[in-house]
Amino acid sequence: METKRDERLGQLLQALKRTDKLHLKEAAALLGVSEMTIRRDLSARNAPVVLLGGYIVLEPRTASHYLLSDQKTRLVDEKRQAAQYAARLVQAHQLVFFDCGTTTPWIIDAIPHDLPFTAICYSLNTFMALQEKPLCRAILCGGEFHASNAIFKPLNFNETLNNLCPDLAFYSAAGVHPVQGATCFNLEELPVKHWAMAHAQYHVLVVDHSKFDKVRPARMGELSAFDAIVSDRRPDEALCAVAKAKQITLICSDV
Repeated sequence: METKRDERLGQLLQALKRTDKLHLKEAAALLGVSEMTIRRDLSARNAPVVLLGGYIVLEPRTASHYLLSDQKTRLVDEKRQAAQYAARLVQAHQLVFFDCGTTTPWIIDAIPHDLPFTAICYSLNTFMALQEKPLCRAILCGGEFHASNAIFKPLNFNETLNNLCPDLAFYSAAGVHPVQGATCFNLEELPVKHWAMAHAQYHVLVVDHSKFDKVRPARMGELSAFDAIVSDRRPDEALCAVAKAKQITLICSDV
């Protein structure tokens, strides 16, 4: 029998199909209840949505490891294929950095459950995916929470990140261009991305083919900063030429 709480949670789920997040005050107005009632609903076990930084978002595992609703249903098979190639690079007992983004949880999903490794992340959906790996030691960087892309922007790098040197780093990007390099949408992601690019030993850019030849507002860096580019499909000739000239390894289905 459906309770009033179940009914309210159902309404919140329907609302979150139209947006990435819903402010607590907006949710209270939508449902015609107090903010405290919603807090009680979400604090109970098995709630399909969670409260983060004053915003209600999908519980990451409920959302198939995605918090970014405008991306979560796009090119899933392609993201999964690229992620499977990338996951093969992880070796036992490595310290691995995982970027934010919708492809990253698929990389984690493809890592064998019996492989011991330590992970560094700053994204909520990435952290939740890591919880599914029994032999993973996860380090989540705290800081200011950004609900739009579910990341934590560190306030002091010296407290955690500057004490670490990852063996391997996986990066996501929204654009990969032969001239402008790797780019993303959100400027707040750049500090952690740039930290990893300065401290990791081996750098892997993991993208589906739709990101090729795109340029986005926030610049991560030149393609030469990466040791490998992993995708579900081979890039065009211009990108392949840059990869060859810069000795970047291409890992994809038709290479």
